[in-house]
Amino acid sequence: MGCCSSASSAAQGFICGFSIATGAAARLVSGYDSYGNICGQKNTKLEAIPNSGMDHTQRKYVFFLDPCNLDLINRKIKSVALCVAACPRQELKTLSDVQKFAEINGSALCSYNLKPSEYTTSPKSSVLCPKLPVPASAPIPFFHRCAPVNISCYAKFAEALITFVSDNSVLHRLISGVMTSKEIILGLCLLSLVLSMILMVIIRYISRVLVWILTILVILGSLGGTGVLWWLYAKQRRSPKETVTPEQLQIAEDNLRALLIYAISATVFTVILFLIMLVMRKRVALTIALFHVAGKVFIHLPLLVFQPFWTFFALVLFWVYWIMTLLFLGTTGSPVQNEQGFVEFKISGPLQYMWWYHVVGLIWISEFILACQQMTVAGAVVTYYFTRDKRNLPFTPILASVNRLIRYHLGTVAKGSFIITLVKIPRMILMYIHSQLKGKENACARCVLKSCICCLWCLEKCLNYLNQNAYTATAINSTNFCTSAKDAFVILVENALRVATINTVGDFMLFLGKVLIVCSTGLAGIMLLNYQQDYTVWVLPLIIVCLFAFLVAHCFLSIYEMVVDVLFLCFAIDTKYNDGSPGREFYMDKVLMEFVENSRKAMKEAGKGGVADSRELKPMASGASSA
Repeated sequence: MGCCSSASSAAQGFICGFSIATGAAARLVSGYDSYGNICGQKNTKLEAIPNSGMDHTQRKYVFFLDPCNLDLINRKIKSVALCVAACPRQELKTLSDVQKFAEINGSALCSYNLKPSEYTTSPKSSVLCPKLPVPASAPIPFFHRCAPVNISCYAKFAEALITFVSDNSVLHRLISGVMTSKEIILGLCLLSLVLSMILMVIIRYISRVLVWILTILVILGSLGGTGVLWWLYAKQRRSPKETVTPEQLQIAEDNLRALLIYAISATVFTVILFLIMLVMRKRVALTIALFHVAGKVFIHLPLLVFQPFWTFFALVLFWVYWIMTLLFLGTTGSPVQNEQGFVEFKISGPLQYMWWYHVVGLIWISEFILACQQMTVAGAVVTYYFTRDKRNLPFTPILASVNRLIRYHLGTVAKGSFIITLVKIPRMILMYIHSQLKGKENACARCVLKSCICCLWCLEKCLNYLNQNAYTATAINSTNFCTSAKDAFVILVENALRVATINTVGDFMLFLGKVLIVCSTGLAGIMLLNYQQDYTVWVLPLIIVCLFAFLVAHCFLSIYEMVVDVLFLCFAIDTKYNDGSPGREFYMDKVLMEFVENSRKAMKEAGKGGVADSRELKPMASGASSA
């Protein structure tokens, strides 16, 4: 699979190189006129195309005769484009002003076939000259394009916004609130960042409290809901029926029957829920222990905290490269004359489908970068877990894990990310079809589309979770992706109850952590913004702060979730190959050791003996203890 990864990178490089080699880079950066001439350089003559092959060395800017003539469907300006020596800095209201501008600045704004002296006398001036008045251009041309300072002609693009703000008073107040409180917003964003880092360290101390909160809420919610339903049923049953009409009586009986069904269903659900909690109560202790150990991991491996930053930085770099290549592709190809007689550049043959592969590359490489983060975290945590004396840890386990990833496991993460891409692309296609057919399809088709989208989304989430555990198995056993995925799947299935507990209880604990950070940041924002009198609307600044706080908390706590999942697989391997006897000592932390000892005692009291829950923990590969 390493070859596939190299082939994908080579193909992306080929697309970028092809678009630059065919002149796309020059056309994108310097711009070109409607006759295929690139501004700012000498051009070669194009067959059967007039005004092509001109020397535009002194004409470095693109000027549109009618910049406000927009094609909203194809997202481009429907106007003749010319190369000019300078953009007008002031509004030109008449053809005399256009002629005077050309004579003073040497920049002809009308067609190449029309001399400046003919601007006011030629009958073709209304067609060959710019639409009046000519708007003033920005002082610094955007990519050598003369862009109007007043972009009111682009109002169609913001029609929804204009409709919302009406007289712009709401928009002005919101923007003024953001600009006036920018220092507070920045400070609150930094506060959410600090709170997320602190929570990753102290969550091991409050994990037991969070579990009790979850348990109490579940018990109270299920009992309260069931009690309310039975109370409503009893009240409805005792209500007088002599004064009601036959129709009302029938309705009352239907409602009574429905309440009875709901109450019985809620009672059954509550009983089943209590039984599940009774069965899983010991496994909740494992979740608490894993969270406790995860907190220690971040103390010994502090660079784990910065993993979201490196991943985000890598994604931004790739996205910038991808967008630039996409822009190059938009201007590459061979010159073709359109219906108006102007030049457009189009790719013919199989190469015209390159942008499809470019889109696939966006998804695949983005998933690849995220998979590299997962593999890096897994390798570092595995090194921590299977090092008995933590003083002998490598100086930088994170960098050691990155080194192993680059040398041995790039093919593994490439295959895992490609599998996610194969599921994500059909889901995105179905979502696009659903958006295009919205309001046109019948109910059956809409239901089928939504069902398919939902199923693909669930499959994607399951594969993401399996991939993450496969990367952990690769870090432990140094096996290929398929073998690691199979081993991870087997151990997850055989420990299904524990996996369910860790994911449900653990996810709820992390959700409470996110809520805590958002609420704390929002509360601090309310207190600070409430004392500001420079603006009247501070709803938008508060929303910005809360959204940023949630995003930061999600990024950091997702790393915490990865660490917990890796620790669980390491614990499963450890309890299978070791029993604590001389020569087979556990690698696990003292907190996990206490969990195993308590489980042993409980099993001995039950007359079973043996290592706690050893029947559930199966080997993933032989020799795993040497990891």
